[in-house]
Amino acid sequence: MDSPPSALTIAGSDSGGAAGLQADLRTFLTCGVHGLVAVTAVTVQNTLGVHDRSDMPPHIVAAQIEAVAADMGIGAAKTGMLASAEIIAAVAEACDRADVGRGRTVPFVVDPVAASMHGHPLFDAAGLAALRELLLPRATVLTPNLDEVRLLTGIEVTGREQMREAAVALHALGPQYVLVKSGHLHEDPECVDLLYDGSDFTELPGPRFDTPHTHGAGDAMASALTAGLARGMAVPEAARFGKWFVSNSVAHSYPMGAKIGPVSAFWRLCPEDR
Repeated sequence: MDSPPSALTIAGSDSGGAAGLQADLRTFLTCGVHGLVAVTAVTVQNTLGVHDRSDMPPHIVAAQIEAVAADMGIGAAKTGMLASAEIIAAVAEACDRADVGRGRTVPFVVDPVAASMHGHPLFDAAGLAALRELLLPRATVLTPNLDEVRLLTGIEVTGREQMREAAVALHALGPQYVLVKSGHLHEDPECVDLLYDGSDFTELPGPRFDTPHTHGAGDAMASALTAGLARGMAVPEAARFGKWFVSNSVAHSYPMGAKIGPVSAFWRLCPEDR
């Protein structure tokens, strides 16, 4: 049997299993891609929130990236929570050595997990500066939600026209493509994400589901997009694939615990879908 494509997630661990590297690995599996991992932090969380965390030493994060790149090869890579400016710097240097990033052999999806699902910043000023200066220029695709757009650009998006303004501002920071996600635009009856390559805008429409259970949706979309790139898709095709995947994941979301449940990254494996 031939080896499947591989994709690397550089992300934190979610003890609740809804988001972070657990969501990435489930999505990679469902999309037929072998998942590789560089753990950046271990969080103590459940459906009620994040209660504590322990960050990995930056040199250990970098060593994980280099170990799998040297032996197993990376078809595409993505980031999740990177925790600190020091970890971001280590990731940037390790990705350069592993030939990961814009203009290099391995495409790089930067999911800038700069805000919690409640909109609270996860970085201090130094972390946000490192994200802007070190990772965004290396990104093949940048995939912010609207809270992350605000933290990175200062633009408060309240409608689709402002999404275009935000995409232009983000593209000026260096990524090859920007994919602005509209899940938090609750007033819009549709969920229309926006892909921008520096000249053309492409709308990615999808339904908006009436469910509170959306934990891990951003991770599912970014990791499905990454899986598409690992399988050889061009960025626009991979973005459409990611949108299709996350729309179905939200449609099959489920309650778990006391508050916000997860989207279903394994919806294609459910018995009723066979």
